[in-house]
Amino acid sequence: MNPDLVAPWLAIETHPLQTAIVAVFAIVYLGMFLGGLPRLKLDRSGVALLGGIAVVGIGAVSTEDAARAIHLPTLLLLFAFMVVSAQMRLGGFYSEVTRRVVALPFGERGLLGAVIAVAGALSAVFSNDIVCLAMTPMVARLCLQRGYPPVRWLVGLACAANIGSAATLIGNPQNMLIGSVLQLHFADYLWRALPPVALGLLALWLWLVFGPDFAQNRRSTAKIADLAVDREETPVFDRWQTAKGLLVAGVLLVVFLCTDWPRDVAALVGAGLLLLSSRFHSSRVMGFVDWELLVLFIGLFVVNHAFQQTGLAGLAVDWLAGHGIHLGDTGPLFVVGVGLSNLVSNVPAVMLLLPHLQTPQAGVTLALVSTLAGNLLLVGSIANLIVADLAAKQGIAIDWRQHARIGVPVTLLTLAIVGFWLG
Repeated sequence: MNPDLVAPWLAIETHPLQTAIVAVFAIVYLGMFLGGLPRLKLDRSGVALLGGIAVVGIGAVSTEDAARAIHLPTLLLLFAFMVVSAQMRLGGFYSEVTRRVVALPFGERGLLGAVIAVAGALSAVFSNDIVCLAMTPMVARLCLQRGYPPVRWLVGLACAANIGSAATLIGNPQNMLIGSVLQLHFADYLWRALPPVALGLLALWLWLVFGPDFAQNRRSTAKIADLAVDREETPVFDRWQTAKGLLVAGVLLVVFLCTDWPRDVAALVGAGLLLLSSRFHSSRVMGFVDWELLVLFIGLFVVNHAFQQTGLAGLAVDWLAGHGIHLGDTGPLFVVGVGLSNLVSNVPAVMLLLPHLQTPQAGVTLALVSTLAGNLLLVGSIANLIVADLAAKQGIAIDWRQHARIGVPVTLLTLAIVGFWLG
């Protein structure tokens, strides 16, 4: 029998340490699928961290190898933009933009289009999770006050944030990782991703406006005026602090587009400048950094490195290639990317696939597919869950069925656009 066609799980020698590594890897990714582990109070970050500790503890990797397995440029870039987003949030930028958008003198269709456009544009530069966190309460209040179907609007907001974040290599964590590891050029990616993202936002608006009527029961607006506004969640708009954050973000975009200066270094310098503040204490800014997401990255880097050393992943890829399935090709990468992104979420899926991709074309495909796949199911994206949680505080229930009635067709439409564009 041709050894290239032997199933990978049969071709690898059995070894106790390798078996232990595979077991840890399987448990960690089961946790990624379930969002935690049964009977244990662990979320995905906790599972990834314990997985990293386990492979070091059993001697699968040394502490030095574990440190080298962590892709520091990605972590630094992610951290730096968390600081930039914290500056914008504390300055009241997101809340002020949302307030002005919902106050526009448009009808329902025009206003929905404005919300989608703004959410998509902001998510391309800042975190889509932060955009959803800031915009959801005001959009929910708008729907309740004007009698708009809130589920349709709020699911549309989450979808718009996810779609918009695919436009750049800083729009979401998985894009930062892909851009850093494959050394993708920022401007080249932008020009290739922007058209399908723009068309995807248009497709989202068309589906919400002209698709089947998903109107929910309209609630009385009598209680809206009594809703308390949390000052911590909705800070007072500060023009100077907002201008400072926008200046740093704008300069960083110019640097990314026009120079070869390492993105992580440039972003760190920008974050450092923002921390030099006489208004916001550094501890307050750092309080908005998503440390759990950084821990998730660190744990998965170490676990994946240990799994790569078993040789099983390489054998699996070779086995697929022997059957004519090449992960670097657009078609297989589409299928695997969408499937894995919805099984274990997009960041772990990208970490699994990245070591087997080499070309910029594959990187662009994976970035777009893994991000857009997050709209398929309610649990496919943290942004979706943020919107659902904040909507519940306003008395608006969004379950997985309601989300799927919008998310599934929108995902299929946007993936079809990407497939046509890249094909």
